[in-house]
Amino acid sequence: MYFYELHEGDDDIFSDLLLVHDEQFAPEDFFELVQSIRRRVQGTFEDDTLIEAIANELEAEHGFTFVSDARLSASVHVSTDEDENRLISLDDELLESEEYRSILADFDTDAGPNN
Repeated sequence: MYFYELHEGDDDIFSDLLLVHDEQFAPEDFFELVQSIRRRVQGTFEDDTLIEAIANELEAEHGFTFVSDARLSASVHVSTDEDENRLISLDDELLESEEYRSILADFDTDAGPNN
């Protein structure tokens, strides 16, 4: 199995995802394949991100497996502190889970309290 990665974003915030394929692609060939799909789906995709749209196309049309969170069978938080080790909920019910999503926000320290 060969692993491939897609990144999206800038220096402050980015996303990445993994793909798997039984065959090895030269990096340049993988790049060209991704570029051709990007040109085709850009502006018309319904996925949350461009890289997810590309990954779904690579899976549907080119035999890749998109290693998404939806495919997880189990997730474990591991720590050197025994009390912090736990099984992480895979449920979509965020209110029932101890896990949460985070957001990166810019804070302007020079702005006043009402700006």
